[in-house]
Amino acid sequence: MTDLPGGMPPASRDLAGYGRTPPDPRWPGGARLALSFVVNVEEGAELSIASGDEHNERVPESHQLVEGHPDPCMETHFAYGSRVGLWRILDLFDRFGVKATFSCCGRAVAATPALAAAPAAAGHEISAHGWRWEPLAGMPEAQERAVIAATVKVLAETAGARPVGWHTKSAPSVNTRRLLMEEGGFLYDSDAYDDDLPRLVEVEGRPHVILPYSFDTNDMRFAPGQGFVQARDFSDYCIGAFDWLMREAATQPRMMSVGLHLRTIGKPGRIRGLEMLLEHVTRQPGVWIARRMDIARHWRARMGLPA
Repeated sequence: MTDLPGGMPPASRDLAGYGRTPPDPRWPGGARLALSFVVNVEEGAELSIASGDEHNERVPESHQLVEGHPDPCMETHFAYGSRVGLWRILDLFDRFGVKATFSCCGRAVAATPALAAAPAAAGHEISAHGWRWEPLAGMPEAQERAVIAATVKVLAETAGARPVGWHTKSAPSVNTRRLLMEEGGFLYDSDAYDDDLPRLVEVEGRPHVILPYSFDTNDMRFAPGQGFVQARDFSDYCIGAFDWLMREAATQPRMMSVGLHLRTIGKPGRIRGLEMLLEHVTRQPGVWIARRMDIARHWRARMGLPA
């Protein structure tokens, strides 16, 4: 279409996707659904004047913003995740034999190495979530390149292997995916929310996997006004999504992501929600619970590329 009001161009991105004919991912073992648990590790990476940042993070629990001064209240809300939530979540995953992806901010791990070292020792994936807990949209290219390099360096040193996955808080920049390819070593990013299957794109002439993420099957909805209050709110919603995808996956295999945060689902009044979800999904046949790097490698191999 060229005759548009005011000469406006049409949308330049792919909004159609796979449509009614998605590719068969042929998940391992004949699984119908690939299920990915992602634990966001941000404790110590939140914006904080006490850490030398230009302003403080707004506390999700109270929406209070302390301006011009350090905010110990905000800092301790985040610290709960590193002091308590980490160990509670690791113990729960271990009990169910589930391996997850821990999406780690570099500054968080630099301050508290156990945030990456402990999950890595337990066989979980350590992926990259930026240096600070901040969007990259609008960031100067040279600064963003330095952010990516610094994050890779500290995660590799702490976890014993460099990250192969990336996920930006909120919006990436128009340069992010290209800069990841220039850095080298990245198999995938999760800066997309638009599908129930991965896809392969070409970036700088090289193949790159996009693993869509989700803000709805996510404990972030425990924030005030976001819909989750009781632990069962989280488990009921996620189980509902899981059961629906499993129904569809009888003919068209799918992928599902569940987003978690140490300081959120790690609270004693909320962790039962994750336990109930794990009880449900680990009893079902036809489910491949996998780290995101394993899903990306499988997708590359399925598309005829080296894993």
